[in-house]
Amino acid sequence: MHLLFSTSTSPTFNLAAEEFLFSARENDYLFLYVNEPSVIIGSNQVLRNEVNAEFCAAHDIQIVRRISGGGAVYHDLGNLNYCFITDRKDALSSQFLKPVVSVLKSIGIETEIGTRKDLWLAGGFKISGTASHITKNRELHHGTLLFDTDLEALQQALTVKEKDPSAKGIASVSSKVKNISSYLCEKYAGELSATEFFDLLKSEFLKMYGQSQFHFFSEEEILQIKELEVKYKSTDWTYKK
Repeated sequence: MHLLFSTSTSPTFNLAAEEFLFSARENDYLFLYVNEPSVIIGSNQVLRNEVNAEFCAAHDIQIVRRISGGGAVYHDLGNLNYCFITDRKDALSSQFLKPVVSVLKSIGIETEIGTRKDLWLAGGFKISGTASHITKNRELHHGTLLFDTDLEALQQALTVKEKDPSAKGIASVSSKVKNISSYLCEKYAGELSATEFFDLLKSEFLKMYGQSQFHFFSEEEILQIKELEVKYKSTDWTYKK
């Protein structure tokens, strides 16, 4: 497993990086990244039915479509995103959340895997939603980890008052969510910053996969990713439904 961490917080760059690792490489990857405030919608969703575009425009929240299915999610600097990419021969589909569960448990956070391949805290609070993109030879599974996300912005950005019932697309399923930071305060009466939490998780993943450090993209790889990024910046792609 090759461990990568993005130094960019651009959602268009990081989604393009996922596609780059999925399509242009043959290795197995765990890719971690943090995005600026943004709504990331599934490949088969109708944007106007899933995103409060006016709220997003007023609050400088980007809207980007990804290549995987599933529902719309909100990202910001208090949210860590993880992405596992591997060849299909490794049968990752049913197991990709196990390393995340294990790493969270190692730092005192007990979670359960839900029926939609999401992660839940005790009490019925969702902290991680996931989505997948699978082809004949490759699998991509990615998810979110809500640590200190602006839950009010999340709620507003993903609430649409009037939906078009005639539009056909995959609808998001709303869930009761909670920040991991709140959970840690309640259980341990301690506080961590988002940066401290992300660094802690990175250290645990390094231990798990027996590596000394995360790798970063080379200048050549960044240029190739930026070529792919043009698609994710395109309104034709984002508003294709």
